[in-house]
Amino acid sequence: MPTDRVIEYFGLRSKLKFDIENAQIWLDENRMVLVHAEAFSLLRDELHSILGERQTQGLLFRMGLASGRQDAELAVKLLGEGDNIDVFNIGPELHAFEGMVKATVTDAKFDFAEGSFSGEVVCENSWEAESSLLQYGPKEHTVCWRLAGHASGYVSEFFKRLVVFREVQCIGRGDSKCVLIGKPAEEWEDDTYQDFFSPSDFDAKSWALQEELRRLRGENEHIPTGNLIGNSPAFLKAFEQMRQAADTPITVLLLGETGVGKEVFARWIHDNSSRENMPFLAINCAAIPSDLIESELFGVEKGAFTGATQSRKGRFERANGGTLFLDELGELSPSLQVKLLRVLQTSEIERLGSEDCIKVDVRIIAATNVDLKLAMSNGSFRTDLYYRLATYPIQIPPLRERKSDIPLLVTFLIDKYAPLYKKQVAGISDRALQEMMKMPWPGNVRELENVIERAVLLVPGGEKIGTDHLFSCDAKETAEGISVDENGRAVNTNKSENNVYNLLLEGGLDLKAHEASLLRLAVQQSNGNHSKAARMLGLTRRQLSYRLNRLSKK
Repeated sequence: MPTDRVIEYFGLRSKLKFDIENAQIWLDENRMVLVHAEAFSLLRDELHSILGERQTQGLLFRMGLASGRQDAELAVKLLGEGDNIDVFNIGPELHAFEGMVKATVTDAKFDFAEGSFSGEVVCENSWEAESSLLQYGPKEHTVCWRLAGHASGYVSEFFKRLVVFREVQCIGRGDSKCVLIGKPAEEWEDDTYQDFFSPSDFDAKSWALQEELRRLRGENEHIPTGNLIGNSPAFLKAFEQMRQAADTPITVLLLGETGVGKEVFARWIHDNSSRENMPFLAINCAAIPSDLIESELFGVEKGAFTGATQSRKGRFERANGGTLFLDELGELSPSLQVKLLRVLQTSEIERLGSEDCIKVDVRIIAATNVDLKLAMSNGSFRTDLYYRLATYPIQIPPLRERKSDIPLLVTFLIDKYAPLYKKQVAGISDRALQEMMKMPWPGNVRELENVIERAVLLVPGGEKIGTDHLFSCDAKETAEGISVDENGRAVNTNKSENNVYNLLLEGGLDLKAHEASLLRLAVQQSNGNHSKAARMLGLTRRQLSYRLNRLSKK
């Protein structure tokens, strides 16, 4: 299929959007940046001066590698909607969209069943070659390092097999054109290419020296956070308070909204205290009926009530030597508040139905989402119990106040749920992450966790989580903004659509007739490919089939 047909058939121009109002450029769900080529050349030159040629070559190769993989993720989504070779050719077109190079596959052998590619790519208008010539004149070696990385990343991700490209001709060294040769890694006679696929020893040694320097200066002391994920100022403030209290006997009161993860914070305090090898027990005071909570906390003697056929230890006894986490403490009845106060004062409990006192050594961590000061003022919570518990209150921030932690939390949760659902998940798209950053998250981290678990279930293996995996089927799938027409001109699609609607209304609108015409035209332009036609119309394939069947019956 000719290049212009590939662009039109797969609707590639519609994937590129300029949202000038919000200062964003989108290629499908990947955020892009429009950078002056001269500025990029300056960066390349300074990297060369600081790192040397070999290190700079590896760094730029890996930049291209990452970019190529992202382009391949977009192309792979379209497999099955056209000839496989046409889908593969989306890659060179995307590279052209990005202003890097005009790449043409001139000689290639495809084996889609085996997942193999070998061939030649001719590159025109390479910005790397032009930049090198302007700065240095002809060099003794090839210079299109980022282009080679992009081709390697794209083809490797597309075929799920390591395919390595090398530049064999380059305008930057005086050749008439730039040419890349690609083939499976094992078919290259040497393995020097491997140096480019991971950071060099120089990078690792430099990082190690910086870390050692920070250690000697006493800077950035690393404290393990376990399952506590965050780096925002609000999170670090709460974490520092916990760190100071962890290895002490002080009673801690965790305050915060539902879903902020108070039990996870309580567990961290226990695990980083001198009681870490002793029991940690948690009880939700709101989840147990009021007539059972006393026996659950303090235990019961045999015969204390009907059905008590044997003596049983309560949570205080079972947590002896360790930590007891009392969640939703504000829901305790007034009578139980009195008994809890006595335990805190004397470290003694009495089982239900017994008059014997039992000594316990238990550290209390309490939590509530209730405004205890308000509860004290209306008489539903005892003032003396509050001051006994609130010796060391810590406010856990809601997720909306620590949104900079969302990317870290998302990565952690994907790593948590991907093995559970036996999935390989490539991460999350830029657009999906941005949409998550906009959400208010009234359910806090618990809500975020539920959303990510659902997304991991829905995303196809090996792909990135997109907006359609996070939200309902009617969620916005594409970025709003200005698109590009076939002549390279910016077009405000929203204004164009309004003009069309005005003309239809002025001419007398027959809604059913126009719908039928649109359906038939979309099927015609997609050459009968219903998946393609449905995507053009913003429908699912099932919705399109239903409407076409309804038309055929008329």
